[in-house]
Amino acid sequence: MRATTEARLLDAAEELFFSRGIAATPVDAVLARAGASAATLYRGYPTKEALVAAALDRRHRDWVATWDACVERQPDDEGRLLAVFDALDAFRSGPRGARWCAFLGAAAEHADESAEVAAAVRTDTETLRSRLTALAEPVVGPDAAALAEELLLVVSGDLAMRLRDPGHRTALAREVARALVARRRA
Repeated sequence: MRATTEARLLDAAEELFFSRGIAATPVDAVLARAGASAATLYRGYPTKEALVAAALDRRHRDWVATWDACVERQPDDEGRLLAVFDALDAFRSGPRGARWCAFLGAAAEHADESAEVAAAVRTDTETLRSRLTALAEPVVGPDAAALAEELLLVVSGDLAMRLRDPGHRTALAREVARALVARRRA
């Protein structure tokens, strides 16, 4: 499959799956949006779940790049740790932003998830966990793993709040995170 065709398919998959829902979006709708044939799709992605996983994988790479850029702009260790909240806002306002987290949505929609979708969700979760732990180490030392788990919960809750309030921003989540950091430092 040519790179431009693959990009069109993944763009269409992301746009439709992560705004309308995976189960509610037939493959035919993705094909129509991408201007591609079923034969082309199935040469690259043998199942709908494989297409979902590929869209999640690409989204994950874009998310990590956004987070990296936000971390790099911070002057101190605590700022780098809390840059995850800047990244959430930056990613949402970018061209691939969505109402909420595509990974949480995929996990919620796939009670009997495919191995490919499960792996993509697991990769995102483990990336959040490991990066938050690494960023927390210079801030709270041996409490880094525990703080990372708390922050993972705050990040997940913040993403879920976007469904309840479409205008939601991360300011409150950041304040909760600052309080958790302060508690661990005390």
